Amino acid sequence: MKRPPVIVAQLVHILGPLKGQIQEFTESVISIGRDRDSHLRYPADLINVSRKHAEIIREGNQFKLVDHSANGTFLNGKKIKEAYLKNGDVLAFSEGGPKVSFLTQMKEMEVEPERMPLIPPREEAKEAIEAGPPNVGPKRLPEEKPRVAEPVKQEEPVDVSSQPIKVPLIIQYGPTLRSYKELPITLGKSSTCDFIIDHPALFDQHAQVFFSQNQYWIKDLTGQGMIQVNRMPISFQASLKMNDEVSLSPRGPIFRFLGEGRLAEIAEPTAEELPKPSEKKGEPQQEIKKGKGLKSVFKKLLDR
Repeated sequence: MKRPPVIVAQLVHILGPLKGQIQEFTESVISIGRDRDSHLRYPADLINVSRKHAEIIREGNQFKLVDHSANGTFLNGKKIKEAYLKNGDVLAFSEGGPKVSFLTQMKEMEVEPERMPLIPPREEAKEAIEAGPPNVGPKRLPEEKPRVAEPVKQEEPVDVSSQPIKVPLIIQYGPTLRSYKELPITLGKSSTCDFIIDHPALFDQHAQVFFSQNQYWIKDLTGQGMIQVNRMPISFQASLKMNDEVSLSPRGPIFRFLGEGRLAEIAEPTAEELPKPSEKKGEPQQEIKKGKGLKSVFKKLLDR
């Protein structure tokens, strides 16, 4: 049994001690701070965040951010006392403090069915239960076939991504949050990509995100099956569903598809886990020294 859909507030932690986590709230007031009763609670030693730093208050279908702190609350880089929030806004709790991205999502909540009270059996039924079933010989159960995990749905190599279409897309990677109003876009190391990720495991032109058949899709541009969805490699392209885990290579970076055109980074590989860069023709393959990972290149928030 399901309740009517409700608006769920999502906070994607992009900087601070909770970086990489995604929290969901259905409360009418979301309290934020170091106080032990806060819904979003930061460590006690994070002194630039007040005990009762801020609140997000639900007003119908809107959410209002209210500051109660000594060091200030910032919305998209601007210090505020009160402001209404929209999808993709970046909140910072004190200057240089932890940051989160604010998102909303409609969800249907499950309702646990009421349990019927147990009725004690009558004496006759009790005796029959204690005596057990009649001796009719063992009953063979049909042999169950082992369950096999369903592979990620993939499409035949037919290019359906070349036509531009005006749909939104928001990508959060580290402290960078960038939004797009038209797809397709490309991701990779090259400066010609729409979203640049300077990661040693990625190709110059690594992936493409596009929209087709009322769905968001990701396409592998490497030709080597490096992209995985829910840890299953895709040979060409695959549609994205709510909470799908998208890894651009076996060594990351890894994103989660939050629905409604939102990709948020959920993990960051350590320097020891980073692979060797791809070998180019005429150039020897170079090793990345242990403990010296390449830093990601981030671009400023840009609305097209």
